[in-house]
Amino acid sequence: MSVLDRVKDAADSLTPAEQLLIKQVIASPRDIALGTANNLAQRIGVHEATVSRLAKKLGYPNFAGFRTAIQDEFIVRTDPATRVRNTLQQTSEAGFLTDLVAREIEALANLQHYVDDARLLGAARDLYKARRIFVFARGNAAALAVLVDRRLRRMGLNTVMLHGEGRDIAEQIVGMTSDDAIIAFAFRRQPRHLAALLNHARALGAKSVMVSGSVGPSLVPAADHLLFAPRAGSKDAFQTLTVPMAICNGLVLAMVNENTTASLERLETLGQLIDAFD
Repeated sequence: MSVLDRVKDAADSLTPAEQLLIKQVIASPRDIALGTANNLAQRIGVHEATVSRLAKKLGYPNFAGFRTAIQDEFIVRTDPATRVRNTLQQTSEAGFLTDLVAREIEALANLQHYVDDARLLGAARDLYKARRIFVFARGNAAALAVLVDRRLRRMGLNTVMLHGEGRDIAEQIVGMTSDDAIIAFAFRRQPRHLAALLNHARALGAKSVMVSGSVGPSLVPAADHLLFAPRAGSKDAFQTLTVPMAICNGLVLAMVNENTTASLERLETLGQLIDAFD
């Protein structure tokens, strides 16, 4: 079981002090993974024994075992070259494409265990009724952000693609209100500026949707809607965007479903405009 699964199972039995410890672990997994039980205890202001009891309550023999699990689950240890090298080494005699397709099929088959129609419809509802939709992504996730931004604009929705560094983002969201919404993407780690963006949205009352991989439940602060599922491949190997792209496509369809008539009319208008401009 993952650390997060163990936390969920033990949630009802956690003391207030233990809940504070869990929040600290999720907020700063790298610091916890590299520290000691005493370091963690001092951060929260509890006794070191409380840390040891929490580790055992979650099913680990001691804090060292708990820390190792945190390292395995939250810390990305490999660079891009190493991940591709690991994937090549894991390729079977069947070949690259056969192995890739098999991994993607398995990951897509498991998607329904993480994201269902109820989750999609809830996120779609808040996005569709928003005055503007701010889109945030970094790294490879930017490819998905471009896809979603384009499809939402084709439906006649007002989107704002956030770009640049902190000062740039601040200038782009200065006019955000409670009538707006955010859709953000995160995969191997929490992107810089994501926390500030989500905190600002929450303070205003703007809704937020997060599309993510396995790191999703550890992102802090939590978005109003979390749509996450593991991607194909292992954390230390090459991973594709097939699973999150399927989530995005499902989300777009769910948004069309919010007002099918209006959405289709806008798409028909778009088709006519494309013909006119061509």
